[in-house]
Amino acid sequence: MTTPTTVTGERADILALLQRHRGFLKHTVRGLTDEQAKRTPTASALSLGGLIKHVSATENGWAAFATGGAEAMLAEPSDWVDGFRMVEGETLAGLLAEYEKVAARTDELAATLDLDASHPLPEAPWFEPGASWSVRRVLLHIIAETSQHAGHADIIRETIDGQKTMG
Repeated sequence: MTTPTTVTGERADILALLQRHRGFLKHTVRGLTDEQAKRTPTASALSLGGLIKHVSATENGWAAFATGGAEAMLAEPSDWVDGFRMVEGETLAGLLAEYEKVAARTDELAATLDLDASHPLPEAPWFEPGASWSVRRVLLHIIAETSQHAGHADIIRETIDGQKTMG
């Protein structure tokens, strides 16, 4: 983590919660092979490697939004077809390394950006027309997204080999 040790108050709380839920997500893939990380053993098409990849890309996109608005977010590459799965040539180690880079950048932004700065959301059917989100709301959304997918990952991991993140 590259966050300055002087981060306190609300920023420290946001960072601690984000890091906690990232930790849960990363715990679900501990000790897995690439083949296990690619497996889709539940009724959904989700895999553990695919979830790491998706959460990393989503966090990266929202970090771009926090710094430059919808235009910056939309400039980030996204792959709706392969964004939730490991494709040929990808490894779990590589996906985790990329996630670490994205997380370090987000942590730095959470420690330094004006939490009240806001940008209009991109036009999309799932966003309220004309709405804006603050940097604070973006960080809370990243926490929610990470937490939700950590839960998905826990179910998938338990299906693969019985391991549970909590309990």
